[in-house]
Amino acid sequence: MNKSQFDKMKNGEGFIAALDQSGGSTPKALAGYGVLEDSYSNEDEMFDKVHEMRTRIITSPSFSHERILGVILFEQTMDREIEGKYTADYLADKGIVPFLKVDKGLADEENGVQLMKPIPDLDETLRRATERKIFGTKMRSVIHEPNTGGIKEVVDQQFDFGKRIIAAGLVPIIEPEVNIHSGQKEKSEEILCDEILKHLNDLSKEENVMLKLSIPTKANAYKKLVDHPRVVRVVALSGGYSRDEANEKLKENDGVIASFSRALAADLSADQTDEKFDAALKKAVDSIYEASVHKN
Repeated sequence: MNKSQFDKMKNGEGFIAALDQSGGSTPKALAGYGVLEDSYSNEDEMFDKVHEMRTRIITSPSFSHERILGVILFEQTMDREIEGKYTADYLADKGIVPFLKVDKGLADEENGVQLMKPIPDLDETLRRATERKIFGTKMRSVIHEPNTGGIKEVVDQQFDFGKRIIAAGLVPIIEPEVNIHSGQKEKSEEILCDEILKHLNDLSKEENVMLKLSIPTKANAYKKLVDHPRVVRVVALSGGYSRDEANEKLKENDGVIASFSRALAADLSADQTDEKFDAALKKAVDSIYEASVHKN
């Protein structure tokens, strides 16, 4: 593990950009960027288009280590190049820490939750990630209802994979998202916090994780997790909130920083001039940064 990157993630001021849309969410991400489905004819062309979008974001002047601590990448992005360098190398040269999304998507809902689908090639992916100088990983589950058994399953699965990722020398971002539209969101968050704490207390001093969580209904509901010695950082997803709303809610939670995707890229468009593109990106980056470093 790279100690300087670990220290940056633990103590640095800024946020994590989530640029990890996968096959299922890519058409929507491209459409939001103004690249419609009739502009590509197959999956390869679609991934070329999304890599162009990600490259434009990552190479923009406003996308700098002064505001952005890390970036979560899609697996294909890890294997692609930006200006003649593998993406993780390009980011590291910019002083930004690279992460890799390793999950294969969500299983169908059962017991009020969606577990992750199996990840049969995880060990091989982790080997390649290490070769590509990836620092950590990310994997997502979703909680829809405050079903104690279902939430326990989600957290158990996340930490089972997480321990394998730690053993491979990477830092896992564990992401049990709570659906922001859930009618009993706060209750789900209480159960989730308790289940995560049980697992954190079982980790050894050499085992460290990051947590990516929905912004809680009750401010500072995850303070015990933020303060836990085995937690490198707690980051928040925007989860469908607008950027302004996500930023305002984030400011209420001490020690939690952003890891936004849609809220970061919402105002970017393929037909913008480079100047307008960078200005729109700068506005988003600055506002998310300020919400992330905000001290109550």
